[in-house]
Amino acid sequence: QVQLVESGGGLVHPGGSLTLSCLVSGFTVDESVIGWFRQAPGKAREAVSCISASGLTYHYPSSVKGRFDVSGDSAKNTVFLQMKSLVPEDSGMYYCAARPSGALCFDSDSKYEHWGQGAQVTVSS
Repeated sequence: QVQLVESGGGLVHPGGSLTLSCLVSGFTVDESVIGWFRQAPGKAREAVSCISASGLTYHYPSSVKGRFDVSGDSAKNTVFLQMKSLVPEDSGMYYCAARPSGALCFDSDSKYEHWGQGAQVTVSS
């Protein structure tokens, strides 16, 4: 069965770094598209970053470009979201989502078939 399990969330001070993990079972991440989304309280969910089946990475909000990075570990069938220079506006629930057998990245929720449970990220002093 398909399952996405997120880990690595928590509390971090402004300016700090945090890495989220998305462990995938049921399909191979190397042949799929994995996207990262986040949702702050009272706001709509937004696409953050994505890694395509070919390994190309994308970052959608201008505020995260240069600070966030996406990578994958084939042996562990895991995708990571590395975040640095964090600011309070980065706080929210972070989700990984998958397009099994997909090739291209999209920033729309409807393009992703499977979702993780979410990991809370709080940036506060």
